[in-house]
Amino acid sequence: MSPDVFSPSLGIREDGFGNPIGKAVPDWAGCQRLPDVVLAGRTCRVVPYAVEFSEGLLAAYAKGDGGLFSYLTWGPFGSAGEIDAMVRDYMDHRGFQTFVIVTADGPVGLASFMRYDEGSGSVEIGGLTFSPLLQRTTAATEAMYLMMRHAFEGGYRRYEWKCDQLNAPSKRAAERLGFVFEGVFRNAVVTKGRRRDTAWYSVIVEEWPAVRERLEAWLQPENFDKSGIQKRALTTGS
Repeated sequence: MSPDVFSPSLGIREDGFGNPIGKAVPDWAGCQRLPDVVLAGRTCRVVPYAVEFSEGLLAAYAKGDGGLFSYLTWGPFGSAGEIDAMVRDYMDHRGFQTFVIVTADGPVGLASFMRYDEGSGSVEIGGLTFSPLLQRTTAATEAMYLMMRHAFEGGYRRYEWKCDQLNAPSKRAAERLGFVFEGVFRNAVVTKGRRRDTAWYSVIVEEWPAVRERLEAWLQPENFDKSGIQKRALTTGS
């Protein structure tokens, strides 16, 4: 192994056979599924899903033309009952742990923890269904920060974001939040009768302190004027 790769600072070691092995994770015992709790921020709350939110979500989604569902496996919705049925199906049969993002406008979006791997300490944030009332707002960023913080404070070591490779807004959002691009899984999914190549992103526990500091600095009240407009943008790599 070359000297520039074999580095104590990277935690790379050799085993008894001289083969490179990864950083030790002493006393690792895995994680538990994250608790259903209310995550409160300055501009939003992230609340465990309940059927009472479905009417408000329907009204929020109706503010748009339906384009927000282009890259999702569900929607558009014709009734509150359809929303509730979808959420229940994914929670009961696909392992989703779904939360509602609530602002002064009421319930404005959904987000879920999914693809839990408690043994390895990995969880994905997905099922992001942001209404026009939430898209490109401070609350959208804060909700993602609150859920990421919840995962890492719960002991998770890897936090994933996946999206359609053609979904440019989702890819920009991942990078803006501090996720690192890992590659594209080709022909990963067939959904709505079409092929989807999936772009993979992650934040890992070693990166979390810097990501957290950057997000918390941007979210400080003094970074916004009296109209709520940001003074300093949270751009990729800032």
